[in-house]
Amino acid sequence: MWLTPDWPAPAGVHAICTTRSGGVSVAPYDSLNLGDHVGDDPAHVVTNQAIFEQAIGAHPVFLNQVHGIHVVTLDATTPGGPTADASLTKLPGLACTVMVADCLPVLFATDDGRRVAAAHAGWRGLAGQGGVGILEATVKHLLTTDMQTKGILAWLGPCIGPQAFEVGDEVRAAFTASDPRAADCFKPLALTSGKWLADLAALAHLRLRAMGVSQIYGNDSSAAWCTVGNASHFFSYRRDRVTGRFCASVWCHD
Repeated sequence: MWLTPDWPAPAGVHAICTTRSGGVSVAPYDSLNLGDHVGDDPAHVVTNQAIFEQAIGAHPVFLNQVHGIHVVTLDATTPGGPTADASLTKLPGLACTVMVADCLPVLFATDDGRRVAAAHAGWRGLAGQGGVGILEATVKHLLTTDMQTKGILAWLGPCIGPQAFEVGDEVRAAFTASDPRAADCFKPLALTSGKWLADLAALAHLRLRAMGVSQIYGNDSSAAWCTVGNASHFFSYRRDRVTGRFCASVWCHD
């Protein structure tokens, strides 16, 4: 029912991306809605989160996501629901987790298996300011004196696809201002001036490669990864407005 990332993560690193299947919520949140802020029955969300935690055998730390670039480091004292759009940890048994319903979830692992991270990349967080967005912030936190970006693996999960993500000039400008190559990730919407179809996954690939992260897996911008176009598998805010949230999570064991 769920997606298991196909990436060469080191032994001890585990990851999963849920779908909308496997929970107890009723329409329009059917069925594994993990978001407690979207109008679903709170008891159903608590049950769904318990189902998820039991399934992965680790403790998922859900974030209060605000489309920013703050990264929180998780440890045994981290309270539930910290305000951030990415988390990282080196502590076994804690699952870095982000919730999405069109935004791009990005999971990270270092090739020594010692640190993992998860980032929530909507277009605002991905663009950031001056070319520094949530992916740059997350990679910066993952790096240590003995770790270079070539030692970081990234997996991109499902998000709104390039055939569905209509944006205005301001979104295109937010990316091209810091990197002219980002223009290739936008296609003009026919007969509509100032409107574009944006490729969120391709923009993330571009940002990651610019940092030297070359081990990138998952979402290749094809239709199978599009949240809008796959209603039976994924929640989509752009498609349904009132809907649930699925999540992507990464954790390590001893």
